[in-house]
Amino acid sequence: MDMMVIFFTIGASFLLAVLLGPLFIPLLRRLKFGQQIRTEGPQSHLKKQGTPTMGGIIIMLAMLVAFLKFSGRTDDFWVLLTASLGFGLVGFLDDYIKIVFKRSLGLTAGQKLLGQLLFSVIVCVMLYNMDHSTEITVPGTSWGVDLGWFYYLFVIIIMFGTSNAVNFTDGVDGLLAGTSAVAFGAFAIVALHVSANESAVFSAAMIGAVLGFLVYNAHPAKVFMGDAGSLGIGGGLAAVAILTKTELLLIIIGGVFVLEMLSVILQVGSFKLRGKRIFKMSPIHHHFELSGWSEWKVVTTFWSVGLLFAVVGLALGRFL
Repeated sequence: MDMMVIFFTIGASFLLAVLLGPLFIPLLRRLKFGQQIRTEGPQSHLKKQGTPTMGGIIIMLAMLVAFLKFSGRTDDFWVLLTASLGFGLVGFLDDYIKIVFKRSLGLTAGQKLLGQLLFSVIVCVMLYNMDHSTEITVPGTSWGVDLGWFYYLFVIIIMFGTSNAVNFTDGVDGLLAGTSAVAFGAFAIVALHVSANESAVFSAAMIGAVLGFLVYNAHPAKVFMGDAGSLGIGGGLAAVAILTKTELLLIIIGGVFVLEMLSVILQVGSFKLRGKRIFKMSPIHHHFELSGWSEWKVVTTFWSVGLLFAVVGLALGRFL
């Protein structure tokens, strides 16, 4: 694939996101789509009460337009759109219910689970019809195993795990936008190496979209992405890993997301089993905030760790 296509895709989606910001942010404010801040969280976050949310619409629109422009209409194209927009839709409904119906938790756990399961199953059906390989390989080795029908269960687990891990990472201004740009940057390189053209273009579209959104989401944030953005990003990231046959490499390249999810699992497990917390607050970025770190220090540190994970993942997968 011509590298100019990748650069044009990044530039187009970035520009679109930057242009959409001044249109959507005032609209979200007028509609009173403001973020509800948890009182048990860091006290410094209370001043963010009412900041417009559902800004993930900006990311999804910018990505969609750029992806439509620069990609081909292959089977991979439809899988990527289904995963990202499908999971984004679930997140949008969650955000909408939280704000419009004043339900602090949005969709119930069961409803959100059902929505994620629905689009995961649709992706599995699409992969089956594409004769997508059911073999997985260990990064950096030639060892692999064909999972057969169990591969589709594996896909569902990947999509659930990635989307929710990415969602947990969205809690500090600019944190998810930056870490997801790094992860998609790594997968753009992977996709180019394995000639997965649609995945490369999609990753490029996501890079531009989240960086354009970061213009308004960097501290102090003028808008939050909400679940509409975080679940859409997570679904898309999982789909790229699946289509490039680097499913296990996602654990390394997305190491920050893995750590965020593990911190929540460990915190909940420890509290239920021992009645004690491991961290001051989970996900783990809040632990560092409550330990006295500024938001900017948390964000730049996690960005750096995300970049390190990406480099290690690319090196281990022999893509560097």
